[in-house]
Amino acid sequence: MLSGKKWIKGLVGGQMKYYLAFLYVLLLVSIPELSVAYPLDAYPETGIRRIDADRLAVLGIRRGRRQPPGALLPTSLVDLRLLDHQDIVLPEPDPEFTVSVLGLLGDKADHYGFAVLDLSDPDHPRYAEHRADFRQNVGSVGKLAIAVGVFQALADLYPDDFDARKRLLRQTVISADEFIQKDHHEVPIWNPDNETLHIRELQQGDQGSLWEYLDWTLSASSNAAASMVMKNAMLLRHFGRDYPVSNDQADRFFEETSRKQMRQLYEQTFLEPLSRTGLDLQYFRQGSFFTRYAKQRISTGYNSYGTARELMRLLLLMEQGRLVDIFSSREIKRLLYMTGRRIRYASSPALDDSAVYFKSGSLYSCKDEPGFKCKKYHGNVKNNMNSVAIVETPAGVKHLHYLVTLISNVLYKNSAVDHQTLATYIHRIIEADHPAKPTQPGQLPPELTFGSNLIGFSKMQEERVQIATAQATLLELGFDVGKIDGKLGPKTTNAIKAFQIKQHMKADGKITEKLLEQLKTAVERLPPADPSQPVRVPEQ
Repeated sequence: MLSGKKWIKGLVGGQMKYYLAFLYVLLLVSIPELSVAYPLDAYPETGIRRIDADRLAVLGIRRGRRQPPGALLPTSLVDLRLLDHQDIVLPEPDPEFTVSVLGLLGDKADHYGFAVLDLSDPDHPRYAEHRADFRQNVGSVGKLAIAVGVFQALADLYPDDFDARKRLLRQTVISADEFIQKDHHEVPIWNPDNETLHIRELQQGDQGSLWEYLDWTLSASSNAAASMVMKNAMLLRHFGRDYPVSNDQADRFFEETSRKQMRQLYEQTFLEPLSRTGLDLQYFRQGSFFTRYAKQRISTGYNSYGTARELMRLLLLMEQGRLVDIFSSREIKRLLYMTGRRIRYASSPALDDSAVYFKSGSLYSCKDEPGFKCKKYHGNVKNNMNSVAIVETPAGVKHLHYLVTLISNVLYKNSAVDHQTLATYIHRIIEADHPAKPTQPGQLPPELTFGSNLIGFSKMQEERVQIATAQATLLELGFDVGKIDGKLGPKTTNAIKAFQIKQHMKADGKITEKLLEQLKTAVERLPPADPSQPVRVPEQ
């Protein structure tokens, strides 16, 4: 990208003035509320109540977390990207690409396994891996196997009736029982009737649909919800079209079924579906329930593990619609779409404009050691952190598309922060390999034009145009703002402060109507541009 400090000949000052005029016009234009054009259909279709709470927060109707642009895709645009590329398999690792990613790990490389598949140009995919067959317990990433098991059971019952699958997901009511004991993860419980939101651990008696329990399993990563889903998946596999059954029938079944038969049913429900979809159980499996009570009640004798390469194969199969089938792949991907609080790898600020489909799992343990204090994600005995992610940048636009799987066990270090940092640098590597087309004079950069298909993005888009207006004007006035991207970064903030000092204003670095008026007045007072002289232009 070209630096704002560089000068490019051939552009005349009138073109920058046209660019500025275009931005000022945009500030006067009312951007329509996008929820009208893109109705939120996820809650009515799925009955997942937290989606309704999120929608109201995004639209400003209720207080709630402000979501990054990448979290605002409507359900209809959360879809599979490789349905027309069934021939893609993991290619041989690209040496240059692998060295670039490996260089990010430094002396931690021996404690990582990774796989990165760049599909931004699906006709020429690039792949990097390191210790990709290294196997460890991947924690909550194993919940992907649970989702596969549920959707395989549904597909076997109703191979051609997708409405029947949806009815079962939406209308089956699950009541939490002793299988949830014990879990510290909290879930969002939203009551749409009185519009109250409670975020707490699941309690016995809490009710939700099968779809909602799946959402709690994958989005909130609730172990309690996961164990309830697993229990019901086994009932679904055993009773078939007689499912759902009464609580008495379910209790009797688990009491009277032998340990050997229960193990066989577990294999049929959660292991065989992975094999049927083409995954290798030597490199990925979830071998048990997620809560202590459920593990004691249904003992399988299996352990759990995964590798970066096999998890990458799972993501690739999903994007191709081959994780069970197209319907199942699409629904699992939607369940992985980050619309709540982003954590760990997915929390990288570099991914704010990206749609991120994500699951992570951590397992850490500590022992007494002089001078060491055990903290979350800082284990000195074990410090497993595992991340799988699909990234689409920017959300709703086909530009960057890549898959990442990370497995690490770096002792003493904050593994959540390490994965977040890696997310930023991996994204920058992918960006550099696929530069955006240069913005022509008088056109807005893509950072400002994307988002017309995002839910509730109009206010955020107005703010970006406002910031870009200030950036473009400051650049014309000779201040270094870096890139005109509508984001209030350090360079822009410093340039605003410098302008404010020059104008005898309070130097707070904030964008206000008064600032924009002063900037507009200042640029209008500039002498006419000399066409023979080069003009400062924004970064591209």
